[in-house]
Amino acid sequence: MADPHTPAPRPEPVHLRRSPAHGAAAEMAAASVAGPPGVMLREIAFAPQLGVRTVPGSASASRIERALGVSLPSSVGETTGDPDALHCVWISPDEFLTIDVSRTQEHGEAGAVAAALDDDRPGAGRVPGQVVDLSGNRAILELTGPSARAVLEKGCHVDLHPRAFPVGHAVSTLVGPVPMIVHRSHGETFRLLPRSSFAQYTVRWLIDAMLEFRTIRA
Repeated sequence: MADPHTPAPRPEPVHLRRSPAHGAAAEMAAASVAGPPGVMLREIAFAPQLGVRTVPGSASASRIERALGVSLPSSVGETTGDPDALHCVWISPDEFLTIDVSRTQEHGEAGAVAAALDDDRPGAGRVPGQVVDLSGNRAILELTGPSARAVLEKGCHVDLHPRAFPVGHAVSTLVGPVPMIVHRSHGETFRLLPRSSFAQYTVRWLIDAMLEFRTIRA
């Protein structure tokens, strides 16, 4: 029976949440151009993002992979999982970012996965590693369409040609002056993950880079 003196948990004020690029939604929609040579920009808001620190192939990595339901990438540029649902991006040799673009973040997700590192069964015990909730740390902007690559090539610091940057590839780089993760989730779709504080600037940089394709379409 619940203690009558214990206050009930306060519900999360979900209706007050604002995504990093929330204020630019109308501008992104207005800047998007359908059809050839089209390019569209949108934000994927509130997707759960978990930061993972562990050594691939270790006992802690195995426990985290079982708890997450996705394997960890083994090399730079590699991603694992489903790009339209739960997937994992390589950040460094012992650092990874899991993202699920099919749903919104729920409270306590990181703790549930991190609990796998502290197995109290006999003979198991604690293993090193870390899982933290980073859902508010990065915005997720999606640029898609036949001209998406051309837009990014105006300021991306890596070669985006499919020979060098195939579908499924993801790296940390710069777009313009902004550090971010660039993930080619599909042939004509790129996901950009800047820090949330750079989201509005990144949106405006992309809208400016998209302008010529509106002119061509007109």
